[in-house]
Amino acid sequence: MAHALPPSAATRHSPGHGPGTQRIVIISASVGAGHDGAAAELARRLTASGFVVDRHDFLDFLPAGLGKMISGSYHRLLTVAPSGYQRIYAATEHAGRPGPAVRAMFRSTERRMLRAITPDTRAVVCTYPGASQVVGALRLRGRLTIPTFTYLTDFSVHALWVAPGIDTHLAAHAIPAGQAHAQGAAGVTVTGPVADPRFAPATPAQRQAARERFALPAHAPLALLVAGSWGVGPVRQAAAEIRDSGAAAPVVVCGRNEALADQLRSDGIEHVHGWTQDMPGLMHACDVLVQNAGGLTSLEALASGLPVASYRCIPGHGQTNAAALDEAGLAVWIREAGQLAAVLTELLDGPRGQAQREAGLALHQSHPGPAETIAAAADDLTTTPSGQGRRPARRRIRTLAATAAATLSLGIGAPVGFAYVHHGETAVRHSAIIEKIEGVGH
Repeated sequence: MAHALPPSAATRHSPGHGPGTQRIVIISASVGAGHDGAAAELARRLTASGFVVDRHDFLDFLPAGLGKMISGSYHRLLTVAPSGYQRIYAATEHAGRPGPAVRAMFRSTERRMLRAITPDTRAVVCTYPGASQVVGALRLRGRLTIPTFTYLTDFSVHALWVAPGIDTHLAAHAIPAGQAHAQGAAGVTVTGPVADPRFAPATPAQRQAARERFALPAHAPLALLVAGSWGVGPVRQAAAEIRDSGAAAPVVVCGRNEALADQLRSDGIEHVHGWTQDMPGLMHACDVLVQNAGGLTSLEALASGLPVASYRCIPGHGQTNAAALDEAGLAVWIREAGQLAAVLTELLDGPRGQAQREAGLALHQSHPGPAETIAAAADDLTTTPSGQGRRPARRRIRTLAATAAATLSLGIGAPVGFAYVHHGETAVRHSAIIEKIEGVGH
């Protein structure tokens, strides 16, 4: 899809060495493109703020060959046995902690990970749940004494995302924040999402130029159908149903699935694309996004001013993300084929589409963003003497969290980008937190 990544284990985004360096380490994973895409944008923003950013692929910390095997097995589950993936996801969705075999696998990465986190590092950020589990464990045991963050790239929160020891879980919206809280996360901050600034509403001239660039019809309504970097799910069926609905012509992005692209062309789908670096341009050209996984591409579409529909979602996180986006009023979940034409028409020309456009743009505009929260913690650490940063940084996070929790309990509007906590007697029911957060977050 939109995020090409180098094959190396680490990517340094800015030069800088020596005692004055302010370094942040981001650990993602090349499982699909969403985790890496979020990491890339966080790195860009933090680099622009003056930090040196090192990016690492969690799969490269695993014993030789294991990372590729895990990614390949996950891919095969989604393509060959999606019902099996659904059973695994459902069985672990609310588990308190990973099983013994998974914990042993995570422990095998610790030494390599600690070598990658150099002494001048001021914060560690994870955009992949496995990385969060390892970083959190190291933090709990005192092997890491700097602030640690998890940026939740999904709009729904599986139990594996919530790692004991992580100082702060960063959420795009109150819905995933509430889910993380319900899963037991001790610190959650609603910061808004991240998206490359190229994802922005198109002017009429940009829309026309993009349609010409991609050889798309000048005036027909267009539905951009995406299925992740792997092109998984019932994409052929969805493309045919969009075409036959008469509401819009499908423009399909197949990611790196060249076989799918060939099949779609054989099916008579006219506008088919493989891997592209110009997803912002395709979003400028189209009128609505139809997606099946609810990841980063959905948030990029919202930043571009496109209404979003979830349709024929992949199992597991695809369906839970669709439900969460629908609950948030950001993307309607079309659950039945008979609803497709009517809902697409509403999104293209009706009040539902306008409401979703406004909600999506507001999501990106009403929060400072996770990079700012990370930078603030790292800056706090650099103002303290060497080796004395842990307590002030953790104290500041807890103070912010306690202030926000008190504010919420009183029903008073909290500052944008607030945090809240779940500690013993201060716990608040999940539903009540969602209502209060939604009230102050938009």
